[in-house]
Amino acid sequence: MTIILGVTAAPWLAGDPLDTSRAALQPPGALTPLGTDLLGRDVWSRLLWGGRRTLGMGVMAGAVAVGLGLAVGLAAGLPRSRWLAPVLLRVIDALLAFPGLLLALLLVTIAVGQYGARAGPWPVALAVGLSGAPGFARLTYGVLHALEQRPWVEAAEAIGATRRRVLLVHLLPNAGAALLVYATLQLGWSLLGVTGLAFLGLAGGPTIPEWGSMLAEARLALPAAPWVATAPAAAITATVFSVNVLGDALVDRLANR
Repeated sequence: MTIILGVTAAPWLAGDPLDTSRAALQPPGALTPLGTDLLGRDVWSRLLWGGRRTLGMGVMAGAVAVGLGLAVGLAAGLPRSRWLAPVLLRVIDALLAFPGLLLALLLVTIAVGQYGARAGPWPVALAVGLSGAPGFARLTYGVLHALEQRPWVEAAEAIGATRRRVLLVHLLPNAGAALLVYATLQLGWSLLGVTGLAFLGLAGGPTIPEWGSMLAEARLALPAAPWVATAPAAAITATVFSVNVLGDALVDRLANR
């Protein structure tokens, strides 16, 4: 919550993240709480403004992964078809054979080649979301398939409930707890994915503040000015850790219901 409030209040808590009027590589002090970077820009300002961009991409990527994965998982479990579910599951398994970051890198590279200079944060978020969707789809199908073995599902079908009604009214609500917990973990992975691609320079120009690109720029000054890398690294770690703690809390809360 503190991280969200901080980046939301960036216009009031931070100055211009592109201002280069200060001396380069100043250590943390009264006027620059986190020091300055190689170009004399305030790391504190870039951290808060960059957080808005990083969290925006991470949330969008997580939403794409969860939404698309849920839709595909439901599509695989909805029809009683001899071919649709096996085809969807084999496609999902083939996509899962690729490492997630490698698949995202392939997708965003295609986007860069297609759109050129227009490529930026949203193609990165979409690529990371698409790379995370197969895992969520496989989980959705697996949870629904496990719940199908319950006696109350057979009872619902015995009294004439359609496959669609069984899936949407009986199976999906009971699978909601597991899917919600996994969705929080997916958000953490999405944040790591977008910062990883930003680190590689695929999330926009070098002047745009973003935690991953800040880490990439900080490599050049790491021996002499470790504070330049410490701030974005700590922000990424704290954010992903908070999301994972939220997932653990949801597990405990839902287990005690």
